[in-house]
Amino acid sequence: MKIAIGSDPNASGEKYSLIKFIEDNNLGEVTDFGSDDPIYANVAIEVATQVASKRFDKGILLCGTGLGMSIAANKVKGAYAALLSDSYSAERARKSNDANIACMGAFTIGEKLREELIYTFLTNKFNSKSASKKKVDAFVDYDMNR
Repeated sequence: MKIAIGSDPNASGEKYSLIKFIEDNNLGEVTDFGSDDPIYANVAIEVATQVASKRFDKGILLCGTGLGMSIAANKVKGAYAALLSDSYSAERARKSNDANIACMGAFTIGEKLREELIYTFLTNKFNSKSASKKKVDAFVDYDMNR
């Protein structure tokens, strides 16, 4: 799996820790899109564009809360960013909502939870036979035709 990752300067340490976690657990091949730009939207849009274009399978974005990154990433057509804060939501982001980008806060969750959320996000798949398929199709159709 090819994973695009980026952060704002506030979350660069957490980003590097996650890259090591992903590589140590053979969860995918990570490409770092940086963390120096204080305008987090620039990084979010770059990662989201890479994922939406299918050059990368999944994306990960971090900032202080994860909120700004998720808002910015979701402006890109074909990017479906989910703000993760608990394991159940991380699982449902993939299984029920087919999210392709995980967003998290460096100031709001600790390292072990961040690792658990990324593991859950990267190892679960969308269930295209579930009742959620019609719901996902509805927002994807809207997104692609806006």
